[in-house]
Amino acid sequence: MKHLTILLTIPLILTMTNCKQAKQGPIGSPIPQTIVDKTIDALTDQHGENAKFRIERGVNQVATLWRESDGDIDEFTSFCNDNFIANDNDLEILLIKLSTGYEVLFGNFMRISKDLMRPLHLDMGPVTPIDMMFGGYSPSAHLTEDLFANSIAFVTTLNFPTYSLKEKTELGPKWTRKEWAYARMGDIFTSRVPAELVQNYSQISTNADAYIDSYNICMGELRSDNDKQLFPEGMKLITHWGLRDELKSQYANGLEGLEAQQMVYQVMKRIIDQTIPEMVINNPKYTWKPYSNEVSQNDKTISSNPEPNTRYQHLLNLFGATQKMDEFNPTMPNLIQRTFEGAYELPVEEVEQLFIDFVSSQQVRDAGKLISQRLGRPLEPFDIWYDGFKSRSSIPAQTLDNAVAKRFTSANAYQNEIPNILTSLGWSKEKANFFQSKINIEGSRGAGHAWGAEMRNDVALLRTRIGEGGMDYKGFNIAMHEFGHTIEQTITLHNVDYYMLHGVPNTAFTEALAFMFQKRDLDVLGIKDNNTMKTHLLALDNLWQCYEIMGVSLVDINLWRWLYNNPNATPEQLKEATISISQDVWNKYYADVFGSTDEPILAIYSHMISNPLYLSAYPIGLLIDFQLEQHIAGKNFASEVQRIFEQGKIIPQLWMKGAVGSVLSIEPTLNATDEALKVVQ
Repeated sequence: MKHLTILLTIPLILTMTNCKQAKQGPIGSPIPQTIVDKTIDALTDQHGENAKFRIERGVNQVATLWRESDGDIDEFTSFCNDNFIANDNDLEILLIKLSTGYEVLFGNFMRISKDLMRPLHLDMGPVTPIDMMFGGYSPSAHLTEDLFANSIAFVTTLNFPTYSLKEKTELGPKWTRKEWAYARMGDIFTSRVPAELVQNYSQISTNADAYIDSYNICMGELRSDNDKQLFPEGMKLITHWGLRDELKSQYANGLEGLEAQQMVYQVMKRIIDQTIPEMVINNPKYTWKPYSNEVSQNDKTISSNPEPNTRYQHLLNLFGATQKMDEFNPTMPNLIQRTFEGAYELPVEEVEQLFIDFVSSQQVRDAGKLISQRLGRPLEPFDIWYDGFKSRSSIPAQTLDNAVAKRFTSANAYQNEIPNILTSLGWSKEKANFFQSKINIEGSRGAGHAWGAEMRNDVALLRTRIGEGGMDYKGFNIAMHEFGHTIEQTITLHNVDYYMLHGVPNTAFTEALAFMFQKRDLDVLGIKDNNTMKTHLLALDNLWQCYEIMGVSLVDINLWRWLYNNPNATPEQLKEATISISQDVWNKYYADVFGSTDEPILAIYSHMISNPLYLSAYPIGLLIDFQLEQHIAGKNFASEVQRIFEQGKIIPQLWMKGAVGSVLSIEPTLNATDEALKVVQ
């Protein structure tokens, strides 16, 4: 499920990139290098050689970010001389003071943003233009600018060096927790993106989110070309999540389910190529035949117009807003680099190769043959979402729905159940009650998401879709995923020793815990899973999920490369490129498994439109999830989750070593698949 991250919510954190050192800012520093060198020499003479590294790094950082509006050369020199702190005790005090101030600022701006988005995220009636205006407003857009103007940003960057990812990788294993907190403080200000560009991105991102959140297909109004209705009246599914999950649920219905799956896939293809009639989107007034693309009303065929590439226009808008910020990030001048090397702290080349090695593996091909045997038919493209490796697939759907309906009738009922959920997973009642006090459950207009807090007196939000009749099992399974996010958000805010280390290395790590919670939904419902092959099925399920989402991620990465190579593209050209890239990835890594070529299915994910380059967090999260599950097998789940996630925001590979004793790898999943394939039929 889509997970809202603070990276695009707090503009200050938009500048959190781990950069290589640069001598000049994006629009040129007015401070000559000779003045920088003299300032460094003077401070070194004053404080000694032991402080020289921090002096050199700090003065250069300030010079890079200094603008004429900040003062002349004398003011620059005076600022550095007056504000550099060499004494260890005073530096630690500064860390604490800055951390406290930033928690107040980040936390309150986050809370304001969450409240302003309520009419867009919650079902509070029709979304009005003024709701969109408030939702698109970024209250913290001017924060970075203000903190440079009052010199707080300069004090921070002067005293806390920024380290590159390479430096963190080499030095990080020897750092104390306090030294890691110093390094994270140094990550905050590495660029100066103008407030108007931050605000512009916020508005465009909100528009894209609103577009996706209201993109529903009225399934009861779909018909086959021979007028057969395959879905119940009133069923409304959001793209892509709802369509995907309905497709998964149909595996239990045999040939009738196959017919429904084929229709869902046809709907997806219409969305991807934008031949879907615009009037049928989120509108139950019309009957639609996805195959012939015929629309009717009151049994009369009517003319219709296709959606006018709106999907791709939103993506182009996001690209344009992002591109305007590129020049202010000279050491990472494109979103791909800022996302992977900066936010994920994993170079895109390494991630891409990891995915390619996985989707090219023999284990995937052997699993595909097994799925075909289990289905009793050749694979179809939508079988990338095959759901039959989950142990619960043998439990009747009505049994699962009944178990959920008894307890999770509303958002308030879910709120009251939080202690019971957590104690069933191993937390003490006292700890479970604490989590309940720090998490609020709300009914979502869209597919749902988790949205954490940035200060300890705020709460994490779980906004999840709840029907008029309460939750069914599918909704609960999704909600458990999002609930896992809120548990991570609470642990890593309240149980991490330094505020600057709160959070996780990147969003893949919160996805990992979300997957772990999602798999324990039956435990929470009190339904015993006695399948003796559960461990093997989990391995195969992890493999197949990775196979699906890694392909989608490869499309996402290559689509953004295409955008940077074609910055003046039209929505039509972007659409054609998206389809071409998705077909190319399919033909390279999927066609031999599925027996068909030129399939566009990998382009259906809504994240591509509203959350640029977020998709890679999912497969990385699945790999992390599998390694964590192997490590904690036989141990207390709650205790291990607390221990592991209390590491906070250190770099990914160091976090993994602390969690499981080894770095991120595809080998555990592939090796476990080899074992599983020997016994699962």
